[in-house]
Amino acid sequence: MLSDQIKLTGKDILEKEFKTSMRGYNPDEVDQFLDLVIKDYDVFQQAIEELQQENLRLKKENSSIASQKQQSEPPIRAQQPAAGSTNFDILKRLSNLERHVFGDRLHNE
Repeated sequence: MLSDQIKLTGKDILEKEFKTSMRGYNPDEVDQFLDLVIKDYDVFQQAIEELQQENLRLKKENSSIASQKQQSEPPIRAQQPAAGSTNFDILKRLSNLERHVFGDRLHNE
């Protein structure tokens, strides 16, 4: 896991104090600390590269699935009347419906 490999936090780096000697900071202590920083940055860089590769792979997989889905779906067409249904049949049904709803009032006026 990535968090197990990272030894420093931003706070650790910010708060790090080096002991001074006659000529300034102890060079060995600074080098040791910088070695830790470099290792952490290497881990971060590796994690970034892995995540970028995974992101690219998932995008390709998503694109592939989308294109397969597009190919398998039939194209959308305008709805066609059911077999045997013509304009005459529709008008006849409409007339029967009007007769049923309005009864004789429609024909007596």
